[in-house]
Amino acid sequence: MTQLATATRSYPLAERAFRDSDRASALGRLEPDRLTDHVDALYRAACALCGSRPDAEDLVQETFAQVLKRPRFVRRDRELGYLLRALRNTYYSRCRTAARRPVTVALPELAAPAASEPTFSATEIMQALAGVPAPYRDAVIAVDIVGLSYREAARALRAREATITTRLYRGRQHVARVLLDTAEAN
Repeated sequence: MTQLATATRSYPLAERAFRDSDRASALGRLEPDRLTDHVDALYRAACALCGSRPDAEDLVQETFAQVLKRPRFVRRDRELGYLLRALRNTYYSRCRTAARRPVTVALPELAAPAASEPTFSATEIMQALAGVPAPYRDAVIAVDIVGLSYREAARALRAREATITTRLYRGRQHVARVLLDTAEAN
């Protein structure tokens, strides 16, 4: 038996260290300057995967970004294979991410022109507001016309904030009802 065989039997870590040193000498660092040698092949593969040029360009760029994030050690004769595998994995990751996103669809209301809603002048609105009972009118004027917050309106009108909210809702309903009735009459 050779001396190495005897050493590896009794010392399995020595064999691993020997293999690792042999493997390390065959590997070289993937240099950013050498990536440009493979751009055309990656672009062709990306076009085949994506089906469109802009998506293929984005995929190649994203692949380069992923590969250049940290140092990679690859055999010189296997750089292209490594890059193509990274390209494929990036493409699949993109597809999985896109599948998880909800599909957005334009709402029919936004796509179609809106039905004509009646428009009212300021005098019509003020006349409708004048017909509202006083507590409701005061809440509507304080919040919608003067621009006070609910809390400020509650302090000014000496009422609770919840009461202002209720009065505001009822006052707005009353104004809307009056305005729609006048619009239907005309």
